[in-house]
Amino acid sequence: MKIAEVPRSAEQRRREVLARLEHETDIWVASSSTDGMPCLVPLWFLWDGEAIWVSTRLTNPTGRNLRDNGRARLALGDTEDVVLIDGRTDVFTAQGVPGAAADAFAKSRGWDPRQDHPSYAYFRVRPHAIQAWRSEQELAGRHVMRNGDWLV
Repeated sequence: MKIAEVPRSAEQRRREVLARLEHETDIWVASSSTDGMPCLVPLWFLWDGEAIWVSTRLTNPTGRNLRDNGRARLALGDTEDVVLIDGRTDVFTAQGVPGAAADAFAKSRGWDPRQDHPSYAYFRVRPHAIQAWRSEQELAGRHVMRNGDWLV
């Protein structure tokens, strides 16, 4: 489906990014090892209004990368409706995760990592940059957040 190429306002892009964060369930998580090996996986996520929460095992590459590097790039959409989010990550064990975040994650996804394998951890990704675009016409104004502050 081709999306109209009428550029959206910055305000509209922000509203649409927030709506997607509130309603979508899957997000692409890109990370890298300390020696630069990239890793890209889809994970369920929860938006709490300030941060994105994901859960994965500390024993897999994504879990290790998020823990060791403390940053991630997240992506929603396809090439005709892109949202890229760069953020800092905090890691929480199943025992140390804030209860409200873990409960909300479990309720929204129907899966509670705290009840699964002990190697699962939670990762809070706090966005510091967000880009959103649909076409070449929107590339110039694609940044809707920088340095953790919404630009609109």
